[in-house]
Amino acid sequence: MRALVVVENIERLPLEIPGVQVVSAKDYLISPDPTWKARSVVFNLCRTYSYQTTGYYVSLLAAARGHRPLPSVSTLQDMRLRAVLRGVSDDLDELIQKSLKPLRGTEFQLSIYFGRNPTERYARLAQALFNHFPAPLLRASFVKTSEWRLEKLRPVATSEIPPGHLDFVIERASAYLSRPPRRSRKRSARYDLAILRNPEEEEPPSDDAAIRKFVRAARELDMEAWVIHPDEYGRLAEYDGLFIRETTSVDHHTFRFARRAAAEGMVVIDDPESILRCTNKVFLAEIFARCGIPRPRTLVIDSDDPKPVEQAVGFPCVIKQPDSAFSRGVVRADSADELHLRLREVLEESELALVQEFLVSDYDWRVGVLEGRPLYACKYHMARGHWQIIQRAGDQRTRYGRVEPFPLEEVPANVVDLAVRSAALMGQGLYGVDLKTVGKRTVVVEVNDNPSLDAGYEDKLIGDALYDSIMAYFRRKLDERGALE
Repeated sequence: MRALVVVENIERLPLEIPGVQVVSAKDYLISPDPTWKARSVVFNLCRTYSYQTTGYYVSLLAAARGHRPLPSVSTLQDMRLRAVLRGVSDDLDELIQKSLKPLRGTEFQLSIYFGRNPTERYARLAQALFNHFPAPLLRASFVKTSEWRLEKLRPVATSEIPPGHLDFVIERASAYLSRPPRRSRKRSARYDLAILRNPEEEEPPSDDAAIRKFVRAARELDMEAWVIHPDEYGRLAEYDGLFIRETTSVDHHTFRFARRAAAEGMVVIDDPESILRCTNKVFLAEIFARCGIPRPRTLVIDSDDPKPVEQAVGFPCVIKQPDSAFSRGVVRADSADELHLRLREVLEESELALVQEFLVSDYDWRVGVLEGRPLYACKYHMARGHWQIIQRAGDQRTRYGRVEPFPLEEVPANVVDLAVRSAALMGQGLYGVDLKTVGKRTVVVEVNDNPSLDAGYEDKLIGDALYDSIMAYFRRKLDERGALE
């Protein structure tokens, strides 16, 4: 994307950065250059952003022109909402207390320039606030009663930068706006796609080889895929699409990424609605029951009394924490005493627990569904000598069952049909539907919004078609969106 820096006084911030154009707010609003095509990133550094001021209109018209404004109008509105500030203050409470603990006063203002502050002690706090409120120049006000809390946050103009900070601001702006060179491209791609990964995640949904294949597939469709990390939330609006390749959860930064991407009009997998629906087993149980999707006998329970479970489900049974993933938070109980103990543990973390009948099978079907159509199928075999596909030993060792890919035409028709029907209840994105077949009975266990896609496993039969299909989805949706701009 092309970068435009919009200021009311160009002389105040003398930037000379390759590929970055500094323009006056008046020219941007009244005399737009025809070379400022859609998808430019607009860094709005005006004096004020109040309703119907110059700064407000720069961000508003940037969105209308298909540009990516920082700050966006929605970010400006969020800064004014005390409920939003309180929520952010609560989320960052531990970091706020740690960062400001040495201060002796009861008030403090923190300047944030492109996600940084000149004092290293405040680096993490500055970055965290920038991630929540992506705006080039910010000032956060904190007050202390018994503890520090965020009281106010507002964008600041270049005229408010202290003289002693100006060199740092220019340095930070230059570093932030200078993108890494695209060694493999002689020209800019039509679209920029962000692939969110966490290098510290122990069991990511895609390995390095798969990520490289996604990048290659994107490039062949004239999209440049950039692997981003969780600390790059503040830069999300610079991209056209977001592909989350990190295990998702509602109470997690992956959900914030998805929500921000959707709010910015980006094409996103996993979209926030899918994350909300798929990551909670209670929701899945209820919607399957309402829509007539076959499932294991299931009971949603709010107490550790084993009697209702014994009557409705029986033993052995499986207890699931509502937000369990990768077999974590899923345990088996073979007796009433064991069930009582396991339920008590789960209910310490959640007001509700899910209990299902235990179905014995050598494998689970996994059917990948993209935009309502089956994409691939595998048998996920149980780990040897275990009842789950993943066995986590007490010594932290993890053992996996075998993954056996299957041609879609060889998968039983009722399995594929159930997978497609179940995925449709979640949305039109990318899903991995898990099913069990026991005798003549086939049931849906769950729908995953963030299915595993590893090189040599899910792609073993269909090869690069797996990556090409998903990237083609992004390209098609981006083209459709572009036609509306």
